[in-house]
Amino acid sequence: MRVLIACEFSGTVREAFAARGHDAWSCDILPMDYPGKHLQCDVSEILGDNWDMMIAHPPCTHLAVSGARWFPGKVEEQKDSLAFVRLLMAAPIPRIAIENPVSIISSTIRRPDQIIQPWQFGHGEMKTTCLWLKNLPRLRHTNVVEGREQRIWKMPPSETRWAERSKTFPGIAEAMADQWGKLPVISDTGFMRLCV
Repeated sequence: MRVLIACEFSGTVREAFAARGHDAWSCDILPMDYPGKHLQCDVSEILGDNWDMMIAHPPCTHLAVSGARWFPGKVEEQKDSLAFVRLLMAAPIPRIAIENPVSIISSTIRRPDQIIQPWQFGHGEMKTTCLWLKNLPRLRHTNVVEGREQRIWKMPPSETRWAERSKTFPGIAEAMADQWGKLPVISDTGFMRLCV
């Protein structure tokens, strides 16, 4: 299966799919943290390149409700960010997941199909994560653990805080690759074929 991981520079989700034999590529305007198949460009340039699935992590800087106090000064940035999310949702890719924290996507575009937490996938932390899904089932919890620490929210200010906060937890990436990577590929004609 050809899998595009849009707006990812950590390689976490890409490598989870690659480890299961998929032709997985990450794409971001930033360089990659981890060696592998990475396209450093604007993802809008490659959305039509015959992908079977896309998991997208659009930047949440101007969308997340955690930054609502700055919204009055971000009207244009929010319009641009929402237009980018709409572009990703409308991409000509049969299976799509858009991942973001609680944000204005819910009130402006549509509510998420699923809300997950890292502690449902083996990490004793809280980080509310919304998923907007197209032709993908909701993720099944894989390893519910104790602990409900808000480590991400409590991170002290630093130059790399934004990058650390944006990374996908490995347990969530593994669940995506295990569960969604086994789905049949949807062809251009709408027929499904098994991915081997």
